[in-house]
Amino acid sequence: MDSESHKTTAEKLVYMANQIATFFHSQPMDEAAAGVAEHINHFWEPRMRQQLFGILEQPDNGLDPLVLEAAKQIRKPGTVSA
Repeated sequence: MDSESHKTTAEKLVYMANQIATFFHSQPMDEAAAGVAEHINHFWEPRMRQQLFGILEQPDNGLDPLVLEAAKQIRKPGTVSA
């Protein structure tokens, strides 16, 4: 049995978000944050984004600082953008 199967949904989402951040780390911070946000907005379904916002509210959530910066640009499910 692999260790992935023992992770909670939150742990999997943190892992996936951090993997996305790792890809963008070579870019300047503002471009990298925008890239992470764009990826999550485009590829993550609303339920996943909602869970991510719950994770963001937790102290010591394990999220990469780039994900924390990108969170400002990630669309919250159920909100209408102008």
